[in-house]
Formats: sequence, C-alpha cells, structure tokens
Amino acid sequence: MGVKHFNLPDPGEGLLEAEIVTWNVKVGDTVKVNDIVVEIETAKSLVELPIPWAGTVSALLVSEGDEVQVGTPIISIDDGQGADSAPATVPDVQAGAQSSVEVGPGNAAAAADAEVEEEPLKTLVGYGPKAGGSSRRPRKAAAPVAAAAAPPAPAPEPIVPVAPPAPAGSDAKVLAKPPVRKLAKDLGVDLAAVAATGDGGVVTRADVEGYAAGAPSAGGAPAASAGAAASPTAAPAAGSGSGTAAYAASGSGIFAGGEREVRVPIKGVRKMVAQAMVGSAFTAPHVTEWVTVDVTATMDLVAKLKRDKEFKDVKVTPLLILAKAMLIAARRNPEINAAWDEQAQEIVLKNYVNLGIAAATPRGLVVPNIKDADRLTLRGLAEAIGALTATAREGRTQPAEMSGGTVTITNIGVFGIDAGTPILNPGEAAILAFGTINRRPWVVTDESGAETIAPRSVTTLALSFDHRLVDGELGSRYLADVAAILEDPSRALVWG
Repeated sequence: MGVKHFNLPDPGEGLLEAEIVTWNVKVGDTVKVNDIVVEIETAKSLVELPIPWAGTVSALLVSEGDEVQVGTPIISIDDGQGADSAPATVPDVQAGAQSSVEVGPGNAAAAADAEVEEEPLKTLVGYGPKAGGSSRRPRKAAAPVAAAAAPPAPAPEPIVPVAPPAPAGSDAKVLAKPPVRKLAKDLGVDLAAVAATGDGGVVTRADVEGYAAGAPSAGGAPAASAGAAASPTAAPAAGSGSGTAAYAASGSGIFAGGEREVRVPIKGVRKMVAQAMVGSAFTAPHVTEWVTVDVTATMDLVAKLKRDKEFKDVKVTPLLILAKAMLIAARRNPEINAAWDEQAQEIVLKNYVNLGIAAATPRGLVVPNIKDADRLTLRGLAEAIGALTATAREGRTQPAEMSGGTVTITNIGVFGIDAGTPILNPGEAAILAFGTINRRPWVVTDESGAETIAPRSVTTLALSFDHRLVDGELGSRYLADVAAILEDPSRALVWG
C-alpha cells in the first residue's frame, strides 16, 4: 500500500521547532484532505495543522509533548493506492519543510535511496510553496547492468507506529478548545469523562478544573475516582507553558504531601518570554516613574458609555479609556513612540502606534498589539481590544500579531495589584503598568478653592521607559498627560 509521511512544516518567524500538543486522530482513523490532525505549540502561538492527503492513519511518528524539529516526519498516511500507482506529492512548505515519499512493498528499498520528483498539487491554506524556492532534481536510476553487479542495498528500517499517550478514554471527538485540551492534559484529565456545560456541548476550562477538583464526571462518577486526574502526585505535562500552575492545581507539592521538587521543562512561550525579558532588562536602561491619580471621572465615563447604544455590543472598561489616553499622549509626545537601532546607531521615530496589550493565557504571557491603534475611534479601539484579548485567551494569537509593537499596557490591576515596575518589550521605548482602582479618601478642591476629603476612585500608573530614548523630562510629560486625561476625560476633546 502507498504510505506518505507528513513532515512538520516551517511555522515561520524564524522558528525551528514546535511541541506536539494534541493529536486529533489515532492509528486507523480515516482522514480527508485539509482535516486538522494535530495541534502544535511554537514559541509564539498554537497552530492547527491540516493533512494534505486523504487516507488512513498508519502511524503517529511522534508523541504528545515531544519537541520536534522542522522537517521531521510526524504522521504517516496510507492512501490505499498500490505500489505501482503514481506517487501523490505536495508542494514544499517554507523551502522544503514538507515532503512525501511513497513506500510500498515493491519499492521500499528504492524509496530509501531515491527522491521523488515533486509535482505541484492544489495549494492548501497556509501551505503554499515558498516564492523563489528551488525544486529538486530527481536522481538518475542506476544502469541495469551496474545494478545487477552491485550487492543488494540493505532494506531501510521500518517506521514503527507510535500510538499517542492518551488517558483511559479517547477525547479526540470531544468538543473543546486547544487551551482547554492543554489544561486537561496538564492535569491528567480525560476529556471524554468531563461533563460539558458550554454551548453546543463544548467542554470549558471551568468544566476541566471542576472535574480535577472532584466534581461529578459525564458518567456521574466523581472525579476523585478517575485515577490520574485526582492523583496527588500527578506531575504536569512536560513543556506546558503553565506547567507550574497546573502542578499547583493538581494538588501536588510538599504542602500536599507529594514530591518535594518537580522540574518543569522551559519550552514554548515561557522560554521565548524569558529570553526576551532577559535581553530587554540587560540591554535597555530602564527607568520607572509613578503617579497616583483620581480616576473618578473616568469611572463615571465608563458607566455612561456602557449605557450608550453606540457601545452596547462592545466591552467598555477603564482599560479602554487608558488606551485612548496613551494614544493621545503619544501624539503630544511623539518621541515616546520610538525604537533604538543598535546596529545602525539610530533612533527610529514611528508615525504610527501599535498598541500592545499584555495578556495572561494558559500558555503564559503574550503581548499581541493593535496595529495602527492611533487611527481608531473609541468604538473601534474597544472592538480591537475585545478581539485581541479573546484571541489570546483561546491561544490563537499568531506571531505576526505579537510583532511590531511600539508601546504597551500591562493591566496588573485585574489581579488586585497597586503598581509595579514592568520590563520593556524588546524594541519598544515604553510600557505602562495599570494598577487596581479602589476607593480611597482623597483631598478634593472645589471651584472656589475649598478643600474637602471625600471617597474617590484612585489608581496608580507606573511607566517604565528606555533611558537611551526617553529622558526624564519626556517620560514625565508623557505620564502626566496620560494621568491628566484619566482625571478629566474632557481633556481628550481638547488634545485629541
């Protein structure tokens, strides 16, 4: 029978490896062209890979949790064609990352020593041939006489099918988003045993966490009887971006009588973020300034916008007003929106703002950005923030959405934190930490100049900036402008 091997394609952005997160198929399953067979995690995003052929899964060549180099065969598909049938091939992905070889009972030895000439088929979405890529020339077959005189070539070692490690039940057909599948894998939970409460029978994050905590399963049995899901010594899956969180959630650790130490491999997003933060912290000289501001007027504006019919379909929060304030302040202080080019020894002033929003996800911290945020209306900005955060929480943020940022917001206030000293994203000049908003006694001055103490909504803003690009005066003016707009949003009408 004809067998094709699907190689891990190049995910782009210079990434050379990826982790196998979830197999959606098993040996013996039938697949169609463009069926999603596997989910992989790169250092920047979760990616679903479609299969370019129809047939039967004959082998899964790597297991879930494995870190695989680009170009490595990961799955074999038997297309049901005989050994004498014409080979079906697919175009190269990112300069030869993906190829196929026909292996049949009559040509196994030849396949090990010959390259199949590639013929273009229809291009799959995300799997087109790289522009300008070179095609390989087939090797010439040896002359019959020479072949007869030469000793027989040893047969290649057969590829042994590797079944993916799976819990007792199969969760391949269970409806769940990739981050939820990842969480279930980290906690050792069988998705097939979890009672789904999401729309359309989708298993949610809360369902998995509830099951791991001992909630009734889909079959009515408590999760504590589900084996690994309730085992106090179950360790997190290797390579999880949220491995330590999953470990804590599983009840392991010395405080629960488990192992005293657990090692979590540094992979994926956590590895990428760590490298970026170390590079930023020891390359750009950081300076952080703080300001505490009365944002009562901003909270009143948020309440009004929530009642406004123009904003009825979008989420309105103080973060939206802060984002708009930062964009207006950047227009008044354009030097804050710059980058340091070490190689060219130049400061690059940017006439656009790609506003980054730091988001905590099951895979770790990601910072997607809103392209040309300065050109958006308040309503458009609200829609963009909503779409950006939803995509990030689902683990679907793509590398292009996290590159090219110019200034960033990190909203630590959602965790009840007053303020912090954020580290710059590489290539950016400033990042602003938005602290929690709480009610405090505040000195209020009325129009006549009389002072009274009243309860007000107050927050703290902390701006970190690259002192090579931004001196103390510029950083102070920018932060003061942002604070002034939050204190009195009507200033945006004058400055905007």
